[in-house]
Amino acid sequence: MLNELKPNESALKSRKRKGRGPGSGLGKTSGRGQKGQLSRSGGGPRPGFEGGQLPLFQRLPKRGFNNVNHVEYANINLKDLNVFENGAVVTPEVLLEKRIIRKLNDGVKVLASGTLEKSLTVKAHAFSKQALIAITEAGGTAEVI
Repeated sequence: MLNELKPNESALKSRKRKGRGPGSGLGKTSGRGQKGQLSRSGGGPRPGFEGGQLPLFQRLPKRGFNNVNHVEYANINLKDLNVFENGAVVTPEVLLEKRIIRKLNDGVKVLASGTLEKSLTVKAHAFSKQALIAITEAGGTAEVI
């Protein structure tokens, strides 16, 4: 019966309550010993400390270089622009809305992969030289934002 359900005997272990007198078995120093770094609240070495030995993160070789001025463009190709109608104005906001780019990053760069069959006004943060030529040859204009 549901009203007679009881948890298993092994599940009924109560938590040790530290610092609640000598009768609890963990009174006074609460299992931390007498003195020293580990007995204090907030005590203990910092994460990664190996007792004075050179820590692992310092022993590993350092690789690469992170350029502070690096610009990460959201790249699109000319063939991706063929979904627009003739004479349309293509902006980064429109590209985001149509899910041609997923994230704006630091701007949009148009690359010259594929062919452009429509005459469009393309507004982007950067263009490759070949993409600029291809857009103007198709009868469109390219504007740098």
